[in-house]
Amino acid sequence: MTHVVTENCINCRHTDCVDVCPVDCFREGSNFLAIDPDECIDCAVCVAECPVNAIYSEEDVPVDQKQFIQLNAELAKNWPSITRTKLALPDAEVWKDVKNKLKLLEQ
Repeated sequence: MTHVVTENCINCRHTDCVDVCPVDCFREGSNFLAIDPDECIDCAVCVAECPVNAIYSEEDVPVDQKQFIQLNAELAKNWPSITRTKLALPDAEVWKDVKNKLKLLEQ
């Protein structure tokens, strides 16, 4: 089992979760983070650290967010590892509660 970053992360990209990850499984895109399912050890430490509630255990991903399971796996193959906290995106506060952001994901 793995954890999955979902839509709430798009255009926010808070990185609080990165610092607590014991295996460095996060990958960084320009406006989203992904979790590499081959690296994640399912420790769940990152879940509580996400200020926008974007991270779920794979089995708990909401039905309308299930496409993010495969999307995390695909993006993790091409994006670089991120191991340190960075500033959130400038408009993160504006975007945190916006729904239907998948079309805004920069791959």
